[in-house]
This record gives sequence, structure tokens and C-alpha cells, in this order.
Amino acid sequence: MKKIISGKVREVYDLEDGRMVIVTTDRLSAFDVILPRLIPDKGKVLNALSNFWFDYTKDIVKSHMISSDLKDMPAEFQKPEYEGRTILVKKLKMLPYEVIVRGYMFGSMWEAYKKGEPFLGHKFDKTYQQAEKLAEPIVTPSTKAEFGNHDINVTLQYMKDDLGEELGSKIEKAAIAVYKRCYDHAYKNGIIIADTKFEFGLDENGELVLADEVLTPDSSRFWNAATYKVGTNPASFDKQYVRDWLKANNLAGDPNIKTLPDDVVDKTAALYKECQNRICR
Repeated sequence: MKKIISGKVREVYDLEDGRMVIVTTDRLSAFDVILPRLIPDKGKVLNALSNFWFDYTKDIVKSHMISSDLKDMPAEFQKPEYEGRTILVKKLKMLPYEVIVRGYMFGSMWEAYKKGEPFLGHKFDKTYQQAEKLAEPIVTPSTKAEFGNHDINVTLQYMKDDLGEELGSKIEKAAIAVYKRCYDHAYKNGIIIADTKFEFGLDENGELVLADEVLTPDSSRFWNAATYKVGTNPASFDKQYVRDWLKANNLAGDPNIKTLPDDVVDKTAALYKECQNRICR
């Protein structure tokens, strides 16, 4: 197999016939460093969540998914270690943006808001507290950077000017529609999707297609609805537990980190699994 990408979490193989195989590993990255221990079954959880959401939103926008059945894969992937973490997808012309949908006043947007500044072209007339739900979700794209570099946040209009108003508007509409539908499903099951990022491509007919991963703890900010309170920093169902441990031990961004404690690995694995159990039903 021709491996074309070895990312932070995924290995991507080109079948050179318009299809690719994507394998989601148990690797975890934080602060742009791939950590030295695997999180058991993390890749299977990410894969299950993305596959669920691709199917759940297929009437809104097409996805790159062809199959998650190993029998449909080349023989090299028909092995137990690939079960549950491997998908066959359509190769696309990927668009050079991550499309971030934000539904809550948090993070860098909250920092700008406190200073009375617009956030990437968005102004807010309403008074907000930290972690408060926005009147309507907004789209704030970022350019895709090479591994090790940081993405650059840009305005929605910048993306539309670059890709064309028609395509840019299609992306905005699809991203908001997918976010809203999935938000409602997750909320009913005790998870608040505060924000997320999508990636899109174009197929051979120039149609917009949802790709990569969708609404996983790696690509989203998931909060526990049971403990969520406006004006606080809500507890997350994601790798925030690892990030907090790294910061507390002055290891954030340290490329020479040697290991993670068993309890941090176990707690993180349990949080990922709980996301799957709550959402995939």
C-alpha cells in the first residue's frame, strides 16, 4: 500500500483508483506533540463516532465514506488489528480550510469578547458570560498548516473570497446544518457540543463532500450537560484531562516527554468510551 499521510492520529493509504483507506490509531496528541503512550481503543471510538455522524447527516451533505467493512478493503487490511478502526473512502480534492463552528462563547472568542473586540469578523450585540450559548452558531474558518505549525484563523468572508461566494456559502450552510442536527442528538444524550471543526472536499463532479473525522472528542469540545454551568470552564469529554495533567507537570509541548501515568491513560480512555456510549444510539 502507498502510504500518503502519517498524521497525528491517522494513517492514510492511496489505492490509486480514486479510493483511499484510512486507519485511525490509538495515538494521542496534545500541544502539537504526539504522546508516548497509546490510549486503548481510542481509534475505534473516533472511528465509530465519525461513522455514526456521517450516516446521521447524509441527507444534509454527502460524505467520503464508502465502507467500514474489512471485506471491502484490500487484503492487507483484512486483519484483526484493523477491525473497527479502518474505513474505505472516496478520494477528494480537499479544500484548504478547517471549518470551525462555534456554538458557545468560549476560548479565544471569549478572550476577544472580554476586550470588546470583534472575533474574526463577528460582533456580538448581546451580553454574554463565559461558556454561554450563542444566539446562533457561527463559522470561523482556519487555514490548514503543516504538522508542527499552527493553523491561521481567518474570517468567513476571507474563505468565501478565496473559494468563491457560492462554494463558501455552501460550506457555511452545510457546516451549520450538520452542527445543529448533531448538537440536538448529543444534547439529548447528555453531551453539549460547544464547538467543532469540519473538513470538506470536492468530488469528481465538483460536489461538496464532508470528509476526515466528524464530531469526535479530538475535533470538538464536548461538555458534560449534567455539570455544565454558565460562567465557568465546563468539564470536557475529551483529551482536556491529559492537557491539564501536562500543564500541571510543566510538560505541555515538551517533545521529550517519556510517558503518561496509568491513571491518566485509563481516565482518558474511559472518557472517550463514554462519548461513544452516549452518542452512538
